Amino acid sequence: MSLEIEATDVIKVILQFCKENGLTESFNALQNECQVSLNTVDSIETFVADINAGRWDVLLPQIAQLKLPRAKLENLYEQVVLEMVELRELDTARAMLRQTQVLQRLKAEDPERYARLEQLTGRTYSDLRDLYGSGSSRDKRRAALANALSTEVVMVPPSRLMSIVGQAVKWQQSQGLLPPGTAYDLFRGTAASQRDEVEAYPSSLAAKVTFGAKTHPEVAIFSPDGTMLVSGSSDGFIEVWEPVTGKLKKDLTYQADELFMMHDEAVLALAFNRESSVLVSGSLDGKIKVWRISSGQCLRRFDHAHAQGVTCVALSRDGTQVLSGSYDGSIRVHGLKSGKMLKEFRGHTSYVQDVCYNADGSQVISCSSDATVRIWDAKTCEQLHGFRPPAAGGGEKEDPGIHSIQLHPLHPEQIFVSNQSSSLYLMNMSGQVIKAMQSGKREGGDFRTMAVSPRGEWVYALGEDSVLYCFSTAAGKLEHIMQVHEKEAIGVAHHPHRNLLATYAQEGPLFLWKA
Repeated sequence: MSLEIEATDVIKVILQFCKENGLTESFNALQNECQVSLNTVDSIETFVADINAGRWDVLLPQIAQLKLPRAKLENLYEQVVLEMVELRELDTARAMLRQTQVLQRLKAEDPERYARLEQLTGRTYSDLRDLYGSGSSRDKRRAALANALSTEVVMVPPSRLMSIVGQAVKWQQSQGLLPPGTAYDLFRGTAASQRDEVEAYPSSLAAKVTFGAKTHPEVAIFSPDGTMLVSGSSDGFIEVWEPVTGKLKKDLTYQADELFMMHDEAVLALAFNRESSVLVSGSLDGKIKVWRISSGQCLRRFDHAHAQGVTCVALSRDGTQVLSGSYDGSIRVHGLKSGKMLKEFRGHTSYVQDVCYNADGSQVISCSSDATVRIWDAKTCEQLHGFRPPAAGGGEKEDPGIHSIQLHPLHPEQIFVSNQSSSLYLMNMSGQVIKAMQSGKREGGDFRTMAVSPRGEWVYALGEDSVLYCFSTAAGKLEHIMQVHEKEAIGVAHHPHRNLLATYAQEGPLFLWKA
């Protein structure tokens, strides 16, 4: 079986190696001779955010290492000059005009545009209409720049060359870790992953993951790229599994050597970053650890993250902050760089059971055993809104605690809410019920947790009776039930783009179910 590898990708891998190891002359020579540009940034989201925030002191050194179209470079440098004029940093603006190659080239090729900039730096006052033009503004121009420049850069994992050499691609293929005949992107280090076109509820057992006699999984999640299933156990072990076969991933050398990511006490919470490269774990003793999944290295630990067990964790969109909730009733934000707690949200009167950011990261959404969902301002920590699902009727308890929330994958202004009853809800952020779904079971079937399919067409509730209840979101009704464990079910997780579910229980095994 041959792998399809682009020649330009090979050059980019070598260029990246040169860049990371400070081989500047080799980097420039190879880039100029091959006419292949290494336009990479650590994070596209951070890159865009820096442009929108005008962090030019951070951006300009990055820009200097990129090969960008001349027109976009000129627009960028013009924007910086205009903002320096607005801030009355006229000496800085003049220095940029006269000392940067980009603007000196503009002077030669578009003297009228250059002359306008020079004229603005000589004024003793600044009128924003003169600077940015009528109908425009500084923020609008920044947004246009961010959109234009983001299409010119890509984000890739670090040290691709060493990773490829170390793992030996041919060995991976022979072990079945790469699907045969799949186009392989050497630069990004990923194979094209399969995606189920039609969402369907699971109906048969695909694989079984067994644990030791005295331990069981407390939490399990799939990685966003779908290549890993990670479990956290009652004995503190964190293990990475093949998501389809349920076998331990032995291509992670530390696991092959029987070394594992660990906590001193039970692991209760797990979360990945968007790139599936960093894992966050929280444990019963209130500690949080941050891991590099490829090496098993602990990148950061927060030994006093909470006074009691950490029940839920999430990473910010840019991957620089950890959001956590706890049995102590608090929600906190921890900085990966500083290693310190940055913010705290207080208001819940019982255990915080689940927490997440909204789609743009401006708000934090939480739920608690106090039966409330609360929405907070991510910057100020102020509670913006709070609501409760409708009071349960009949034989169900009034105001049961809420254990799970999840944004609708396609409509992030809507949220799935599941509490300790036989009902779950699709609600808007004002607390209005869009759809209510019930199992119809009055006793012994309260939901313990839930999972939502990748496009939100199905929502799965795991009951205390160890039955999986499969609801159609469109119809708003129960379509299928399945006994997934004998007793003491704990949790359920959904694969990010396959009709594949993981369920786990206190009795020990983790089951993988397929459609």
